[in-house]
Amino acid sequence: MKKLLAFLLAALMIFSLTACGGTKELRFVTGGESGTYYAFGTVIAQHATNNIGVKVNALVGAGSKGNVNKLADKEAELAFCQSDVMAYAYDGTNLFEKEGKVTNFSVLGALYIETVQLVAVNPDIKSVTDLKGKNVSVGASGSGVYFNALDVLSAYDMKLEDIKPTYQSFGDSANDLKDGKIDAAFIVAGAPTTAVVDLAATNKNTHLVTFDEAHLNKLLASSPYYTKSVIKGGTYSTVAEDIVTVGVGAVLLVRDDISEDIVYKLTKDIFEDPGKLVSSHAKYGEVTIEYGASMTSVPYHKGAAKFFQEKGVTVKTK
Repeated sequence: MKKLLAFLLAALMIFSLTACGGTKELRFVTGGESGTYYAFGTVIAQHATNNIGVKVNALVGAGSKGNVNKLADKEAELAFCQSDVMAYAYDGTNLFEKEGKVTNFSVLGALYIETVQLVAVNPDIKSVTDLKGKNVSVGASGSGVYFNALDVLSAYDMKLEDIKPTYQSFGDSANDLKDGKIDAAFIVAGAPTTAVVDLAATNKNTHLVTFDEAHLNKLLASSPYYTKSVIKGGTYSTVAEDIVTVGVGAVLLVRDDISEDIVYKLTKDIFEDPGKLVSSHAKYGEVTIEYGASMTSVPYHKGAAKFFQEKGVTVKTK
């Protein structure tokens, strides 16, 4: 009997390891603790752990580029990533030009649009052009936010030399806005963003800069991986009007060596009926099958493709 029990336990362990691509759990790198990636990722991980039979462990991430590198180094099985950075990695451009292509991952699904939020505490900043000569955080050097900032400035015929740039992480930017050390910051995250909510609660001058139609269209033409995005008035306590900006996709990536069955179950857990889960996190209200299957720059994992195919949507796989 003891030998039989030992055999069954060993078989169960082997099955679990195989099902998860050789790991006992899925390590899911998200974002900084003050951002939407971490908050939403933690909820996704807990719900999946409770429902798909595999532990999903949400971890603090190091930004989109750092998250992709975690997949490349096999230090994570799942990762949040901006859709533009995802494409840079897969093609070996921009952020990944020096180190080359990273292609050991696929798309599980696009979840929601991350907005490029130009947050200012200086009341004189009402347009992107008003950033000239001001202290502005453009994200960590070489980060996805950094390239987003360059794109926006370029659409307004501006360069880094026209502002006083600081290169800071998400959290440091929020802290320096609070302390008045910088006038504005580019923050790329789903709205409402916790750090901006907190900032608005302590500084009544907190506002977002809207993009005018002409420059918005110029940006969309030069950088087609963006989409127009509107942050509704009232999203932040100090911003009453609608804010027109652009966004990139918040995409869930998965390593190619994770089993089709596990990825199918995880995709289904997220996309089957997200409306029922809005009470656990508001971002579930933005999750749809149509948007989830909309990425074209990087192929989908076969497990995710199986789920979307069942819903009548065909996606590209490797």
